[in-house]
Amino acid sequence: MIAGMTSQALKQLEGRLDNFLGELTAPMGRSERAHWARVYVQGLLLDGQRKSVEPMAERIPGADVQSLRQFLSQSPWEVAEVQRRLALKVVDTLSEPELWILDETSFPKAGEHSVGVARQYCGALGKLANCQVAVSLHWSGAQASCPLSWRLYLPEEWLKDATRAAEVKLPAGLKYQSKTDLALELIDQALEWKLPRRPVVADSAYGNSFDFRQTLRERSLHYVVAVEPSTVVWTTDPNLPLPPPTARGRPRRHPPLSDLPATQTLLAVAKALPASAWRSVQWRQGTKGPMRSRFAQVLIWAAHRWTGPARPERDAEWLLIEWPADAPEPTDYWLGYLGGAEVGLRRLVRMARGRWRIEQDYRELKEELGLDHFEGRHWLGWHHHVTLVSMAFAFLRSEQARAKKNFWCDAADDSQTTPSRADSSLR
Repeated sequence: MIAGMTSQALKQLEGRLDNFLGELTAPMGRSERAHWARVYVQGLLLDGQRKSVEPMAERIPGADVQSLRQFLSQSPWEVAEVQRRLALKVVDTLSEPELWILDETSFPKAGEHSVGVARQYCGALGKLANCQVAVSLHWSGAQASCPLSWRLYLPEEWLKDATRAAEVKLPAGLKYQSKTDLALELIDQALEWKLPRRPVVADSAYGNSFDFRQTLRERSLHYVVAVEPSTVVWTTDPNLPLPPPTARGRPRRHPPLSDLPATQTLLAVAKALPASAWRSVQWRQGTKGPMRSRFAQVLIWAAHRWTGPARPERDAEWLLIEWPADAPEPTDYWLGYLGGAEVGLRRLVRMARGRWRIEQDYRELKEELGLDHFEGRHWLGWHHHVTLVSMAFAFLRSEQARAKKNFWCDAADDSQTTPSRADSSLR
């Protein structure tokens, strides 16, 4: 992706940009909202270190700071419908689908007044810091990926302070949701939009949750998610038949704990595997050459809450372990579910390692399109900003797709521009 366009390069693309934005801005209602949406997206696409309202307005002839601010932070256009249309366009435009990727990203902040800001772990800085945190769902294909929708994480203190909530104009009735809750909400939204179902990949912040994985299974979704080595599992099926009822006492709902096989941590499982279980797998070509490591897969049953009175039903999952030949211990673990289907090791590795694209998306969204440059404080303004940034990002992804000689899809009508000159600006 390019680091920013000159005015001349953007001029060459204005016909395709108008076509791209037309159906996305229709739900905004008034024509002036569609106009300012286009101006804002232009500002995000143009060269410039800062992608907040004032510096962007200075770079665009005829842009008005006050009108842009009003459109961004006060105009009541519906975010969800714009995001739905954008998601459908992304799915229709980008390469053959592979994965849904869930993750979170952070936005460091100096003050305490921006919506959702709190002292919390900031991945952008690698430490506890004052920041906002957002969860996003991305559509990933063989050649590209793109965000579909966003949720801003609100720490509990924001919902307990009515004065603070009013200052940033939080919608009435909001309740606390964990990041995992927000991730599942994004999943449910994608299902409601009837997007094609793809396997979900996520890091251990989500994968560690038995309930998260169980919810995906209940929605008939496949997944490969990272987990911690301390996760406890069975390597033989714990779903034993119940003992016959006795004359006295209530019928058993679960087999006796003494009848269950022994549990093991994932680290113990890995260390007990024979040498023949490990295979070298290359999953993609990196910038410095082939990316290859040593992996093994084992069928397991998660033992979460296995000693409690309410024991959740156990489904078989694939444990994928990475243990490089030169490492003293395994480096990564994943649990995968593919609906009971047999799955080859290479496919499982490729899915597990597919999450790298979202990190690339976050980097480009921030460095090139100003995802973390929003300076407003309000709930609505933040959601408007990330939606418009996603629109700009999706447009660039579609232009990159056009530039590929053998791309499988006609990404956009180019009748209003000169392909050779416009496409050259994207290389």
